[in-house]
Amino acid sequence: MTQSCYAAVRGTPMDAKVTLRDRLLRVRERVAAACLRAGRDLGAVTLVAVTKTVPVAMARLASDLGERHLGENRPQELWRKADAVDRGVFWHLIGPLQRNKIERTLPLAHLIHSVDSVRLLEAIEEEAGRQLRVADVLLEVNASREGSKHGFPPEEVPALLGPLARLRNVRVRGLMTMAAHEDDPQQTRPTFARVRELCDRLRRDVGPRHTFDQLSMGMSNDFEVAVEEGATLIRLGTVLFEGLAGDQA
Repeated sequence: MTQSCYAAVRGTPMDAKVTLRDRLLRVRERVAAACLRAGRDLGAVTLVAVTKTVPVAMARLASDLGERHLGENRPQELWRKADAVDRGVFWHLIGPLQRNKIERTLPLAHLIHSVDSVRLLEAIEEEAGRQLRVADVLLEVNASREGSKHGFPPEEVPALLGPLARLRNVRVRGLMTMAAHEDDPQQTRPTFARVRELCDRLRRDVGPRHTFDQLSMGMSNDFEVAVEEGATLIRLGTVLFEGLAGDQA
């Protein structure tokens, strides 16, 4: 089955494997260079390979090549691929989570990046309590203030400290943001810096239950700038999978 899926992409299974391996190597080199410029430890940055719109076989190939952190935009796709790919993978939900999909998502998601309302926080808290688990999440911040993006406005995030203090089954690990797409990635730097500063402030002010030690920011067009500004999780799709199995955002 895997062989036939690979054959559906451009070239042969070996072509796909070699291409993806080379792209991963180049991305790692770029991340290392960005860490060096910023005086950061390379080990502080985790690559999340975003497999939305690519077939299960391509997600499995990324896992075979050593990528242990994979990301999906839709809960249903996360469920499907988590069932088909090696159990050693850590799955990240990076897109919107509807309340009616929380129950099935919590046992599978290593980290939910996209909590964008107090109502969703409370729903995750309730379901995590029923499942006797702690759910790790990030608060999504709309730092670019684009109407098409989800997330809390930056100025509203400090007011969440009260609701966060009442949580017992949810652990907020940090913040997630998406910068506006820019032809010059350097133009994204103020957005990433603003979110890093906000995360630093929350880490000082929040109780010990919520760590605020993670920053999910940076995509294919701007991940080097994000790393320089403190990203600990970078979400990469296009730079890895484009042309291998359909378009990848």
